[in-house]
Formats: sequence, C-alpha cells, structure tokens
Amino acid sequence: MTVTLLAILAGIILLLVLILYFKIPAFIALLMASISAGLLAGLSGPEVMETVKQGMGSTLGFVATVVGLGAMFGAILEKSGGAVALANFLIKSMGVKRSPLAMLITGFVVAIPVFFDVAFIILIPVIYALQRQSKKSLLRYAIPLLAGLAITHAFIPPTPGPVAVADMLGADLGWVILVGVLAGIPTALFSGLFFGKYISEKIHLLAPEDLVDASEKQKDLPNVSVILSIIAIPIFLILGSTMVKSGLISLGSQSARDFIALVGHPFSALIIANLIAWYVLGIGRGYTKQDLLDVTSKSMAPAGTIILLTGAGGVFKQVLVNTGAGNYLAEVLSDVGLPLIVFAFVAAVLVRVIQGSATVAMITAAGLVAPLLVGGNWSGGELAALVIAIASGASIMSHVNDSGFWLVKQYLGMTEKQTFQSWTMMTTLLALVGFVSSVVLFLIF
Repeated sequence: MTVTLLAILAGIILLLVLILYFKIPAFIALLMASISAGLLAGLSGPEVMETVKQGMGSTLGFVATVVGLGAMFGAILEKSGGAVALANFLIKSMGVKRSPLAMLITGFVVAIPVFFDVAFIILIPVIYALQRQSKKSLLRYAIPLLAGLAITHAFIPPTPGPVAVADMLGADLGWVILVGVLAGIPTALFSGLFFGKYISEKIHLLAPEDLVDASEKQKDLPNVSVILSIIAIPIFLILGSTMVKSGLISLGSQSARDFIALVGHPFSALIIANLIAWYVLGIGRGYTKQDLLDVTSKSMAPAGTIILLTGAGGVFKQVLVNTGAGNYLAEVLSDVGLPLIVFAFVAAVLVRVIQGSATVAMITAAGLVAPLLVGGNWSGGELAALVIAIASGASIMSHVNDSGFWLVKQYLGMTEKQTFQSWTMMTTLLALVGFVSSVVLFLIF
C-alpha cells in the first residue's frame, strides 16, 4: 500500500510540474497526473480509462448544470448594472463614513452570482469615486470590496469553487450556503474591514484621474430591491429545501415536501432565478431576446473551463478510490492523529501556494479528502465545514503565480511590494480566519 501512496504523491508532483514548468493547461495536467498515478498504483490500462470515465461522469452530472446556470444568471445581473446599483444604494444609505462597510457588503452579495474578476472590474469606478470624495487611501475601500468578493467566491454557492468541492465531498449545497455565510461574516470583518483600515493608513493610494464615476457611466440602473430579491430567490429556495430535508422545518404533507424538494433543488432554483432575471432585468428593461442570448452565451466560456477542470478533479478523486489509496490514507491520518479538517486545509494550502490557482487547489484537496469520508457518519454541517476549510486553504497567500495578484495590482496602481503588503496579506488573513471559523462550526454541527 506504500507503493500506492507513493504513486499518488508522484501524480501530485507531476501535476505541479506540468502546470508550473511546462505550462500545460490544468485540465490536461490533471488528467495526465491521474492516469499516471493510476498506472503506477497498479491499475491496468483499461481500468485507468474506465476510472477516467467514471470520475468525469459522476462529477459533471451535477457540477456542469449548476455552474452553467449560475454563470448565465450572473451574466444577466452584470449586464443590467445591478452590481453598481447595489453599491451606490449602500453608499448613499450608509454615508461616505461607513462606505468601507458598504463596499464589503456589496462584494459579499455581488459575488454570489457574478465571477470575482468581473465583479471587481465592474465596481472599480465606484471605489475610485469614493477615494476622490474622501481623500483617503484607495485601499480603505478596495480591501473591503476585495475581501467580500473573495470570501463569497470561495465560500458560498452557486459560485463554482464551493459547488465543485461540495459535490466531490457529497455535501448539501444548502448546508454549504449556511456554513459559508456563518464563517464568512467574521472572516469579512477581520480580513476586509479591520485589515483594510490598518493597511490604508500605511499605504496611501490615489485613484487614477482618467476614469469617471460608475454612476456617470450608467444612469439607468435597476431598482436595488429587485436586484436583492432576484439574488435571494435561489438561495432561499435551496436553504428551504435543506431545512425541510433535515427536519428543521416540518411539513405534514408528503406532496408539500416533494414540491419543496423539487423547487429547492439547485437545478430548479437556478432555472427559476434565470427566468425571472431574463424577464425582469432583461426584457422588462428593454433588452432584446438576442441581446440576452448573446450575453448568456458568452458567459459559458469561463464556465466551460471551470466545468472541465472540475471533471478532471473528479477523475483524480476516483483514482484514489479505485486504487484503495483513500482508505489507506485515512488509516495513516488516524494513526498520526491529524484531524481530517486540518488535513483538508493543509492540502489546499500547499497546492495553492505552489501553483497559484485557487480552483486547482480546491479540486485537488477535495480529491484527496473525498475518499477519506467513505463509510463515515458525517452530518450535513460537518461536510459543509470541510468544504469551507478547503476553500479557506485554497484562498491563502495570493502572490505572483496567481492572476488575481496582477489584476489587483494593475487596477489599484500598486507596486509589487504594496500588492504583497495589502492583497497577499488580506488573502492570508482571509484563509486563517476562515479556517478557524470552519473548525468551530465543524465542532458545533
């Protein structure tokens, strides 16, 4: 069995070499690493290919649907100007003095339907305008916004990362949403609000002069209550279904329970949200059906990459299951006394720091952890806490091998040193507080 574990270790090393040195796309690298590990562990050629088929098929049935529907939903909200409308409303309601908190809340909410980098680019003009108005450092508003975006992107479905990890671990999305929000609140306060205030006093950045306020660029913004209601629809439907299934909400009629299970399934909830957004934010605001079709079609490009990458991660997990390496690894961890949630976090941290991609780190760590759960009596809350622990580890210490590092540096006009001091430190705090929160919730649930 030692040979099997060495084969899996060789597969992980090969994965990192292919991505870092040869610059092979992560999807192909994961497949190559999984096939190599399977062969080295003693599986025959046909058995390895069957494992690839099994891992891809079992993973993508759920993930592809949720990520695809989520991407289209976010694209319509982005096109409508909903993110800017929410930011402007919160700033107006809370005042410039509390605008860092307003930006934190904006990031936390907007990243539920919209991808991290897209949401950041959309909202950049808002924080530029705040800096000019207040004369404080740009980081006073940028760090809270970035923290809110990063936390939701990593912790709360239907964003792709937690959806993929939840599926691989067998965690209910309703539980992941609940635990993600509970862990996300203290994480956002520490890494976003408190650290943002601290670092803005150390580094004073000015907004570029050649860009205008977002509100001047887009006058006809949708009503904020409409935006919040549409974002809340799939979340409440999924949470409602989870509460009914877990017995937290009691319904006497079986037909009522079946109906809640139907509309509260992530597939149905996101289809309903898409249809409402399509009509209310699209047709109702003057967009043609062709406009909306173009917008949603373009959203499939980034979603497709994530879907394929997740499928390849499912193959890696299946190799661990079919070779028996997962069971043996569970025994080793038990003998050593290393808690599973700590192993999950550390595995994600190592992959993240070495190769940079949070998505690859989450999927690789989930592939290592999933076989260790087989046969265990895990509650919905415990599985969700494991998802958040992995997401936390995969968010840590964004640096020069992560595209997010350069995106933030460029738009905030920072040097590499300033980006390390602000963005890299923020992601590290985010990961550590998120992990501690996930451990606490793991023990509670």
